Amino acid sequence: MDKLSEAQLNYLRKRSFHRRKVIWGRLALLVILLAAWETAARTGLINSFIFSCPSRVALTAWEMASDGSLWLHLGVTLGETLVSFLAVTFFGLLAAVLLWLFPAASEILEPYLVMLNSLPKSALAPLLIVWLGNRISTVIVAAVSVAVFGSIITLHTGFQEIDNDKVKLIYSLGGTKKDVMFKVIIPGSIPMLISNMKVNVGLCLVGVIIGEFLSAKAGLGYLIIYASQTFKMDWMLMSIVILCLISTLLYQGIHMLEKKW
Repeated sequence: MDKLSEAQLNYLRKRSFHRRKVIWGRLALLVILLAAWETAARTGLINSFIFSCPSRVALTAWEMASDGSLWLHLGVTLGETLVSFLAVTFFGLLAAVLLWLFPAASEILEPYLVMLNSLPKSALAPLLIVWLGNRISTVIVAAVSVAVFGSIITLHTGFQEIDNDKVKLIYSLGGTKKDVMFKVIIPGSIPMLISNMKVNVGLCLVGVIIGEFLSAKAGLGYLIIYASQTFKMDWMLMSIVILCLISTLLYQGIHMLEKKW
């Protein structure tokens, strides 16, 4: 193995130093924000009953984790998010493939997909409750409705932008539309699909929380609504902090998948 030159070593050192600087900068910013929040609550600059503080949020999380109630709500929300995310990924890809295979259907359905994607999904939630009842399936359907139409549009648009020369080459060699799809379109769209998954996982979490606000007996969204009605602000802020952590972990999980790909 060839040795790296001094210039290459210097470049790698600078890259490594920059990464460490960014990581420590992020941690320092987090510590400063938490310390400022805690100090403001303890000194009376903000109302500790309304805004709570990090120590009380951490204590609440510890107490609820100890009695098992936190794991119940966390498991429900995480499970609904993962199921809805898998459903969006599957149905989004399937619909985009069918629209590419049948261009006439694509032209007919395009304005309806745009309309459904633009529709505020919170407006659909009460209707879903009437149709499906107050159950977990209602929350999952609400979450899917938030992300699936945008996913279909994005993937279908990406399919249409694949290098046309490669498509012509497949046809010139006697290939069929199926060959184009599975040998050119799908392989060439993997980076776009993973990027789309990054967006969808966050949207699914948003959809799950919207659904739990209106139709749930457990979950972090239910916990937020219950806490707001009983003025248990420690519970509410704890749930919001956990949602931030979940969204970050899910995004980073897909990001790691992208890097390995």
